[in-house]
Amino acid sequence: MYDDDDLAEIREGRESWAEETYGPTVDRFGERKDEFTTDTGGQDVKPLYTPEDVADLDYDEDIGFPGEAPYTRGVYSTMYRGRLWTMRQYAGMGTAEETNERFHYLMDQGQTGLSMAFDLPTQMGYDSDAAMAQGEVGKSGVAIDSLDDMETVFEGIPLDEVSTSMTINAPASILLAMYIAVGDKQGVEREQLRGTIQNDILKEYIARNTYIFPPRQSMRLITDIFEYAADEVPNFNTISISGYHIREAGSTAAQEIAFTLADGLEYVDAAIDAGLDVDEFAPQLSFFFASYNNILEEVAKFRAARRLWYRLMEERYGAEKPGSKQLKFHTQTAGSTLTAQQIENNVVRVAYQALAAVLGGTQSLHTNGKDEALSLPTEKSVRTALRTQQILAHESGAADTIDPLAGSYYVEALTDDLEAEAHDILDEIDERGGMRKSVENQWVQGQIQDVAFERQREIETGERVIVGVNEYTVDEEPAEDIEEVSEEDQRRQRERLSDVKAARDDEAVDAALAALEDAAEGEENVMPYIVDAVKAYATTGEISNTLRSVFGEHGAGL
Repeated sequence: MYDDDDLAEIREGRESWAEETYGPTVDRFGERKDEFTTDTGGQDVKPLYTPEDVADLDYDEDIGFPGEAPYTRGVYSTMYRGRLWTMRQYAGMGTAEETNERFHYLMDQGQTGLSMAFDLPTQMGYDSDAAMAQGEVGKSGVAIDSLDDMETVFEGIPLDEVSTSMTINAPASILLAMYIAVGDKQGVEREQLRGTIQNDILKEYIARNTYIFPPRQSMRLITDIFEYAADEVPNFNTISISGYHIREAGSTAAQEIAFTLADGLEYVDAAIDAGLDVDEFAPQLSFFFASYNNILEEVAKFRAARRLWYRLMEERYGAEKPGSKQLKFHTQTAGSTLTAQQIENNVVRVAYQALAAVLGGTQSLHTNGKDEALSLPTEKSVRTALRTQQILAHESGAADTIDPLAGSYYVEALTDDLEAEAHDILDEIDERGGMRKSVENQWVQGQIQDVAFERQREIETGERVIVGVNEYTVDEEPAEDIEEVSEEDQRRQRERLSDVKAARDDEAVDAALAALEDAAEGEENVMPYIVDAVKAYATTGEISNTLRSVFGEHGAGL
């Protein structure tokens, strides 16, 4: 990118600066610490960056223009000058009625997309009256036992006017079927349904453990969804390949890129093996990343991930459609950085993390409430989190030009370093037989655990400062109002489920479940049968149990 003579002159000037200006100052006063690294210690940070650090970059091949390959500067030509990112606050409030109320509140406050959180029993394919659900109903999100709950959640919300993201994985096929059924009942054409199901089961085995079925059978469900959605709901993103939970489990930024894209490659391979053409389903793939406190590292991470995905899709699969090679992603601010101590500090953390996501070119964004280290967020904290995005969009100027940090010697050098490190990790995964095998033999989990252990050690020894936790602490803090799910709320949900079962046509339910079982035992796509079952008001647990009877369950050990 630079003339050789200019680089030589810059190199000479840098050496002179280091010897005559920087060095004597460090010798006299020292620096804050002996070693500077990026947030997770993955990259050394030099005291100064110059054109010499990006001399090997080719502008067209490595940076380019927004909306054009290699998409380093963004997947759309106008980015936020054309339309702001979708402000998609994550919500799920115990019962369907409370969640509907929260959704309406957020939309009234200016939210532009819905994001749905489910309780743990729903995520694990259990109904609220199951023994395994005891004490967990509605606690981490909304309980969805049947289509009746889903209809209540979206009462008064026309599905042709909103997009909805659903953080659901093992039973993603069931929740997508319910969403389609609600749209059908509203009279919405299926092509008008927009949104995303997370549907990323590999990261469940890696980081979250809310899986139901063994990996092979889970992959079959995912490819069935790909195939079905391409025809029935072509504007719905059928998977959100999630690096968020990988990072929250403790990975470095480079590992977050590599493990997330490796999951994506595994899904692409599975779909191709099932007979699908890459350009038929790849445009519907989406990604989900975390945004942490180190702003410049996060910006570089997002840029590197876009560029690497483009190269992988073109080189490995010969994808032809631009949409097949564009990494589109949702971002959530980092839950694991929120502290129960001095929770007002979390507002600041979230603002910085949101800024990093926007400077990095995210397509949609969730900002955490300050109290999420304690409970589900209150209405007030959710409003503040949404206002954080709105102030960022309309007052900060960060959205007024595309990829504003492009050309920064540090950001470009870090983008290149993160891509190179992620590529090396991908090569090792390939040598180990691919991501599924690397997950099954616990190699990926071990890599993340090593980093997480080291990070915790740094916090406990004080090497890593967490404001309000191991530095700048206070003795006493005022009590906070927090959202709580009562036993009465859980009892009402179980009664609601009982009423649905009493009112439905049991013969129709039995017939739909039997047809689903037959399809699962054979090679038919199971999605049409799941849609039929939810329309008959078969429950999440009943449908999951039908699939369990055929697929089996995945044990705690891999």
